[in-house]
Amino acid sequence: MTSATTHNKRYLLADRAENRAVKPSDFTLDTTPLPQPGEGEVLLRTLYLSLDPYMRGRMSAARSYAPPIELGAVMIGEVVAEVIESRADGLKPGDKVLAYAGWQEYAAVPAKACERIDPILAGDLPLSYFLGVLGMPGATAYFALDTIGKPKAGETVLISAASGAVGQVAGQIAKLKGCKVVATAGSADKLAYVTQELGFDIGVDYKNKDAKTLAGELAQHAPDGIDVFFDNVGGVTHDAVMMNLALRARIIICGAIAVYDRLGQPDTGPRWNRQLLAKRALMQGFLVSDHRARYAEFRTQMADWLKSGRLRYKEDVVAGIEAAPQAFIGLLAGANRGKMLVKVAT
Repeated sequence: MTSATTHNKRYLLADRAENRAVKPSDFTLDTTPLPQPGEGEVLLRTLYLSLDPYMRGRMSAARSYAPPIELGAVMIGEVVAEVIESRADGLKPGDKVLAYAGWQEYAAVPAKACERIDPILAGDLPLSYFLGVLGMPGATAYFALDTIGKPKAGETVLISAASGAVGQVAGQIAKLKGCKVVATAGSADKLAYVTQELGFDIGVDYKNKDAKTLAGELAQHAPDGIDVFFDNVGGVTHDAVMMNLALRARIIICGAIAVYDRLGQPDTGPRWNRQLLAKRALMQGFLVSDHRARYAEFRTQMADWLKSGRLRYKEDVVAGIEAAPQAFIGLLAGANRGKMLVKVAT
């Protein structure tokens, strides 16, 4: 089985956007002949492309936990794809897989770099969920809470970027654990979604507030302090929550989108060592890649919650590979309403 298409559209990284916001000109749309799979490889047709904040870090040359994308290389990204042609055992045309194929319509990749999507587990759930609630964002929420946050019934959990791909799942898991959930987000409709539809207890808009003002508002909603802080953004929200820690609080450092446009500069701000000491609090960084061995457990539990209606998930989908740069820029600015995806093909 081969594709009738003879060309592949893809986006290459043209500039690193150092110490500034990302612009459309940071990407170059390139058209090449359809790639041909070699021995042990498969040809993939991208169905959905995931857009995620971590990509901003990979655009920078600043030292991090993963190497930067090279200028002129295809932008990194995970996809749900269909196998079009296979020259490898274990995968056949028609199989649906997960792969880091990048911002492109087609890719020839090693079969061992693909993860076949189990059709029995997927059931009637959308394939796109494997890039969201059943993929990296959902796993981030699940494992970060399980290994660092350890929420207990009756505790107060604060989720920043609460309506995003990770935040909406983390808050719902905390509710399933019997916690009070305080959500922060940057618009009234995002807060209405997480409180009215997902059942979070309190919604707080952080926009146009300094740390002290926001801290005072959070103190009203969490008078006994915040036990678990799921930090997806850093910046002012981080500082405000750190002023409101409960005794033996757990702080999960999952993301820092508030400072991604100045990754080349020192990360400066208040030092919270004394607060961590006084509250005997734990602050720990989290990378989901450390937990791949437990993905089967995570997906089984998450699929059960979804199919039983105990957990819901919202996606924000744009159409066509050409829409990727602007959608990514919107994601970094908080314009998305849920998990950001590009529907590349049907």
